[in-house]
Amino acid sequence: MTDPSTVLNTLGDDYQNSIVLLRNRFRIDYQVDEVTLVFFREYGSPSVVLVRPDGSKIYASQADGDKVVWFDDDTFDMVKIKQPVPGPWQAVGQILPDSRVMVLSDIELHADPLPPVLFSGEVLKQTAYLTNGGKPIDYTQFRDVVTLDVQLKSTNNPNYENFGAQDEVVATFEDNGQGMDEAPLDGVFTGQFNLAISAGEWRPIYTVKTPMFSREQVNPVIRLYPNPVLLNVVPDDGQTGYHELTIDVVRDKINIQSLLIDGKVRFPNGDIQNFSITEPSEHARTHRILAYEDGIFRIKVTAYATTFDGRDIILDVPEYSFLGEAPSDAEDDLQGDMFDVSSTGADTVIPDEAPPIAEEVPQSMDKDTLVIAIISVNGAIIFIGVLVAVFILWRRKRAALPNNPEQTTNVELDKKGFMHRIGSLFKKKPTDSEQ
Repeated sequence: MTDPSTVLNTLGDDYQNSIVLLRNRFRIDYQVDEVTLVFFREYGSPSVVLVRPDGSKIYASQADGDKVVWFDDDTFDMVKIKQPVPGPWQAVGQILPDSRVMVLSDIELHADPLPPVLFSGEVLKQTAYLTNGGKPIDYTQFRDVVTLDVQLKSTNNPNYENFGAQDEVVATFEDNGQGMDEAPLDGVFTGQFNLAISAGEWRPIYTVKTPMFSREQVNPVIRLYPNPVLLNVVPDDGQTGYHELTIDVVRDKINIQSLLIDGKVRFPNGDIQNFSITEPSEHARTHRILAYEDGIFRIKVTAYATTFDGRDIILDVPEYSFLGEAPSDAEDDLQGDMFDVSSTGADTVIPDEAPPIAEEVPQSMDKDTLVIAIISVNGAIIFIGVLVAVFILWRRKRAALPNNPEQTTNVELDKKGFMHRIGSLFKKKPTDSEQ
C-alpha cells in the first residue's frame, strides 16, 4: 500500500489508469513503453510544461512528433510519450485543483445493442459509458477530450433499397443534459438516433475519437424495415369541401390500437394547420383537410406507437404531398353562375381567361385613335408651316415695292399671280369626264 505521506503515486492504485496530482507530480513505472497523458487546466491558460526525473523539460513547442506528440486545447493538453523516462515527473502550469493525470490505455464505448427490428424514420435513444483499461471513466471533464459517433455502413446487398448507399452518421453521444440526455456530466452519454435513411441491411460502427487516436467497435448487421406508417388522401369531390387524409400502419408490425398522431398540413398558399389524433381505435385514423384552394398540399406526421414485441417507438414519417384540384363538374357550375350574383349570394368570380379577352378591344381602339391623332397633328403642323412661309414671302415683297405707281401695279399683279399659284396647289384637278 502506498504511504499516504508520500508526494508520489504509482500506476496501479485505486484509479488504475489515472494518477492523482500531488503538488503537480506523478510517477511513471519502468515497464511503460508508451504513455498518453491528459492534463486539464484553466480555460485559455498556456500549455503545461513537463519536467523529466533528470530535470530536463518538455515544452509543447518542442514536441518532435516522433518521441513526443503534443495536442493542446483551450482546456487540456494531451501528450503521447514513447519510452518515457521512469521515475517522478512534474507538470508545471495552471492545472485545475482537482485535476489528475489520465493515462489512456484502452478507451472503449459500452452501449446496449440496437433492437433487432428497426424502421426507417425511427427516432430512438441509446445510452453508453466509457471505460479506460476496463474501468469506467468518472472524470466529467474527459467528455471534452473524446467524441462518440455511431455510423451505419451499408452491406450493399442488391436485394435491399440501401444497395450502394453511402455511410450515414446517425447519432452523436452527448453528456450535456440536452436533448434525450437525462443529466449533464454524469458519465452517461446519450445518443439520439434519427434513422431517416433507406431501408435495408446496415452494419453499426461505434467510433471513439480523441485528438491523437480513434477506436472503432463493429457490431452485428441490423435490418432496417420501411417506415410502417401509411398515408393516403381522397381528394374533395366537390360536394364535401374537404380532402380526407387516411393514416394506417403495417398491421403485422405495429399495434394499431397504440397509434398516436401529431401532424401538420401546409396549404398551397403557405398556411399551416396543426392536428393531433389521440383516440385509440382498431381502424385507420382519418383527418379532414379544408379544400378551399387548388395547389400542392404537404403533410408531415410524427407517429407514436408500440410494436408487437412491446417496444415503444417514435416514427418520423416522410413528407406526403398531393395536388388538390377542383372537380370538372364544379368548374362548369361556376362558369354557368359566374354572372348570376343573386343565385350564389357571394361575390362574382370571373375566370382567369376573361380579363385578357376584355382587354383586347380597348387595346385595339387605343391604337387606331393614336394613329389618327398622329396624322392630324402632322397635317396641322404642315398646314401652319405653309401659311407661315406664304406670310414671310408676302412681307418681303411688300417691303421691296418702289414708289412708281406703274411698278406698284406690276408688283400687285405679280402678287396676285403668286397667290393664284399657291391656290392652284390646293385645287382639285378636273377629271377627263369633266373636261
